[in-house]
Amino acid sequence: MKRLRRPALDIPRLEMPRLGLPAFRLRILVRSVFVLLALATAALAVMVLKDEKDRAWQAYQHGFARSQAEVMARLRHPSGQLALLNAAHLDQAVTPLAPLLLPFAAIDFDDPQKSQQAVEMAGCSVRYPDGASVCAAIGNNPYAGGFIYLVGSFYAGELTPRERGSLVPSEAHRARVALDMRGVHYQWIAPYEALPSPGHSGARGRLTGFTDSGAAQLDARARPVRDFRGWLWQSGPCRDLPPPVSAGTAADAAHAATTCQRRTDYSIRLPVELFRQALFRKDERIVWPPADLASMRLRVEMLAPGDDAKPLFDSDAPGAQLASSLAEVSRSLLPGERVQIEKLGGNDAGSITLKGRDVLAEPSAPWLLRLIRWLPLEAAGVGPATLASPAATARDLLETSTGTYAVDFVGNLHGVEMGLAAVATRLSWYLGAMLAAIGLAWLVIEVGLIRRVTALTRRAAAVSYNVQPGHTGPRLGDLEVSDLRGSDELGILAGGLADLLQRVKGDMHREQLRAGQERDMWHAVGHEIMSPLQSLMVLHGPDDPGYRYVHRMQQAVHVLYGTASPAEALQAADMPQGRLDLDDFLRHVAGNAHFAGIGDVVYGGTPTPVIVRADEFALEDVVTHILRNADRYRPAGTPITLSLSASESTACAAIHNQGSTIEPALLEQIFELGVSDPGGAQDDGHASHRGQGLFVARTYMTKMGGTIHARNTGDGVEFRLTFQRLG
Repeated sequence: MKRLRRPALDIPRLEMPRLGLPAFRLRILVRSVFVLLALATAALAVMVLKDEKDRAWQAYQHGFARSQAEVMARLRHPSGQLALLNAAHLDQAVTPLAPLLLPFAAIDFDDPQKSQQAVEMAGCSVRYPDGASVCAAIGNNPYAGGFIYLVGSFYAGELTPRERGSLVPSEAHRARVALDMRGVHYQWIAPYEALPSPGHSGARGRLTGFTDSGAAQLDARARPVRDFRGWLWQSGPCRDLPPPVSAGTAADAAHAATTCQRRTDYSIRLPVELFRQALFRKDERIVWPPADLASMRLRVEMLAPGDDAKPLFDSDAPGAQLASSLAEVSRSLLPGERVQIEKLGGNDAGSITLKGRDVLAEPSAPWLLRLIRWLPLEAAGVGPATLASPAATARDLLETSTGTYAVDFVGNLHGVEMGLAAVATRLSWYLGAMLAAIGLAWLVIEVGLIRRVTALTRRAAAVSYNVQPGHTGPRLGDLEVSDLRGSDELGILAGGLADLLQRVKGDMHREQLRAGQERDMWHAVGHEIMSPLQSLMVLHGPDDPGYRYVHRMQQAVHVLYGTASPAEALQAADMPQGRLDLDDFLRHVAGNAHFAGIGDVVYGGTPTPVIVRADEFALEDVVTHILRNADRYRPAGTPITLSLSASESTACAAIHNQGSTIEPALLEQIFELGVSDPGGAQDDGHASHRGQGLFVARTYMTKMGGTIHARNTGDGVEFRLTFQRLG
């Protein structure tokens, strides 16, 4: 037997049409809206950043001009000029004292108010922790006299004056002044001499200066230094109020005198002989201020009566602080700004540089800093050169008594950009959160809505396209939208559509079953009629007048037979149950097989009848289908053998033919519908076989309660039919 095969079923697939652009307008619109929203958010942030840069630049310009004005006002003030004129040695130690150059020619030291006011205005005082102060300075005009001025204050009890003609300075309050300059040491002692002060509540007197040799007593021939001038003024309330005491006793008066510390102002003019000599030298050009002014050393002490008394004031006391310096001017500068001061037309090669506070570098993103630098400025007065320069510059001139100074201001635009970048870095997290929220909203809509709408659109369009005329083989079953179900609006719509499609699919399936059953019924009818018609074709040969009509009937049934499959029709057919003598039936089949065109069918028979449960006509169809298969595959001239065996409960009929065997893998498949050997159809010249004869045989045997099997023997194939035996 040749290899049998199952014909492939060609089922058309659901075609997917190409949808045009209008079908995706909603998706394109939603995506475009989100893209434009993200771009608008980013563009808004850039525009705000650009506007903030313009505002920051304008604010910096105003601040830069304001700091310039403040610095120039400070430098034009006497305290600023003092700091500028003495910048070379203001950075050295405050004590021991070094004379400073005043911004004016001299001090009116004879008037306490004017002298103190001049010192306060110039800011040359050195202040001490106990409230005392002293200013050591020279005038800026050498022709006002070569003097060093000492102006200050300290706190002391009641002043004890020097008695007229006394040669012991330690009996009174006194001032001791020492000067070291150019390798020469000068020292003066100046006892306090009281003067009447009509109309004043305090004490007033002068300090008469003598050259101090270190002796406890002045020489009887000692004379006051001619140009040494000094004054003491004591007034005002007590600094520390004494505890309550009983009035009227000498002890109470002494206690009050020692505990009532009053402010005592002093002003001293020291004659410096080396200065005076330089003024009257005609062979040399006068150099003022002296070049060694910063190297001079002064010490001022205010002593109470007594030889071993502790000084009331000592200029070398620790904790001294200079009241004014250029550092005070630097505080007016903005962070990162610099001021460079240089004297015009002078011999000084150096210059003074003042710096503002260091710019605190806050954390900032480098890309934001580059973006801020790239953004253009639209502030008024900003040109390309300013934009390209990292700093703003300005120059001003300062006129002083010693010459003209050029003051150059240098701003720091990098500080503005860095500050703006730091703020933008902190706010960039909010911008990132907004963009992330936009992206999340788009993702939710895209995944939860747009993609589902697109999938629904594609599937519905595919069905609509395939059911149109001209498209064969549409399959509505390929459309599945149940996966789009949900609790939202689209999910409810998809669920309703899925339910509707399910009902349509059910109706279509039932209609297909009904049509198939109808076709199978006609097929089954045609198939059952074909067997007796073939017998009639044998009985009525070509010369018989009825042959023509039988042939026409066979052709008509063949047309109906070829239109459908009998599978479901045979499954639905009713099979009557009856009693059949299997031995007698097989004898009848063997005796009449030649009328069906099957010769040499041999049956041996049994001595007794064998009654089984079967239908005679159905069993005849079963045996006929098996005999026709055996006749096709047996060698010519060999018989087909029928045999019967029985037991108490079953009976078995065997049909054997010689010839080729069946492949073992196909012994069970040959009973399935559609399994056929196209080569066998060419042997007998009849119409093509559809592989349904053995399928019909197994179906009928099953309905009669029997079984059918095939097996290979040594010389051919044997089919065994098993029946239920009846008593």
